[in-house]
Amino acid sequence: MNILTIIGIIIIFVLATGIKVVKQYERAVIFLLGKYTEMRGPGLIFVIPIFEKMSRVTLRTVTMDIPSQKIITKDNVSIDIAAVAYYHIVEASKSVIAIENVYQAVNQISQTTVRNIVGQFQLDQLLSQTAQINEQIKNVIDTHTEPWGAQVTAVEIKDIILPDNMQRAMAKEAEAERERRAKIVAAEGEFQAAVKLGEAADIMAQHPVALQLRTLQTMAEISVEKNSTIIFPAQFMTTVEEAFKKVREANS
Repeated sequence: MNILTIIGIIIIFVLATGIKVVKQYERAVIFLLGKYTEMRGPGLIFVIPIFEKMSRVTLRTVTMDIPSQKIITKDNVSIDIAAVAYYHIVEASKSVIAIENVYQAVNQISQTTVRNIVGQFQLDQLLSQTAQINEQIKNVIDTHTEPWGAQVTAVEIKDIILPDNMQRAMAKEAEAERERRAKIVAAEGEFQAAVKLGEAADIMAQHPVALQLRTLQTMAEISVEKNSTIIFPAQFMTTVEEAFKKVREANS
């Protein structure tokens, strides 16, 4: 094997090592002698061995857990909060040149931002305005990550752990609130019933016989219960006698 053959094999090997395949969701950041030149891909690309270096950057959305951390709210309640952030790279060159480890940087700034933003709200606001707080956290993080070529698409608070004594206090508050509503509903029912009874009494005052008909209906309902004794009110008997008297006067 002569020298030309050896040189040819070496050249082919070196050239083969320069062939790279970049996936659809990746970009190749190319450095020529240490200086950034361009981005390549996706697909089959060629990197000049020795002279060019390539850094792969994924453009897919990254799901990043924000570890649980203790936070003191504005009303001095200590809580544990865990969240999740979603981000993706929009400028691959910046994510390589401007920051050493973009994932670690986003994770750290997310933890700090969550702690700072949540500390500005009271516990009740945190529980009732979660969507607005999530949006505010996202906007602040996105402001920090923009120079790194990363864009934060969403931040969600996924877990809020309250102290045991606070959970008991909130349970008592909720129970008291439900009791208050139940009493109000019962009072409204009594009020409406009193109004209807007053209207019924006015009608019966204009038609005395209606009261007796109502009495007969009540006695009929009592008889269904297999009672052996039925008591007739004295007022009912007086009314019956007056009715018979009027009938006799009409016949005479």
